[in-house]
Amino acid sequence: MKSRIAFIGAGALVAFLSLSVVARADTISYADAVTTLAKSCGEDIKKVCSGLNLGNNAITNCLQKNAAKVSPTCTSTLAGVIASIKQRQAAQIAYYTVCRRNMATTCKGVKGDGNMLSCLVKADRVTGPKCSQAITDAGWR
Repeated sequence: MKSRIAFIGAGALVAFLSLSVVARADTISYADAVTTLAKSCGEDIKKVCSGLNLGNNAITNCLQKNAAKVSPTCTSTLAGVIASIKQRQAAQIAYYTVCRRNMATTCKGVKGDGNMLSCLVKADRVTGPKCSQAITDAGWR
């Protein structure tokens, strides 16, 4: 249980700071993750972690240390947010593999990651459903 809370806490800090691509991934942005966690865990953080900064894993360590005092709602929300962030990160990594053929054909000669992504988004009908879904799941559309 303690290692599970540690894992959840570490992921929560990632969400505060900052799978499959073929199937629709239900991902959340970092900004939405912070908002969601603030709503579900804000009272717990105020109660057991008051005055701590987000940096240096302070909030994560506090939540781990006080796991017995953290509400089930917060614990559940943390797990969901972490899973969603992981899906988004996996989709961002998988995007290059899924869209590689489209990059070489549709956007041949385009330089730079941002320019390549822009080209693929503009060529949405040409790139096909898998590449298009990979871009969406990665949170870039």
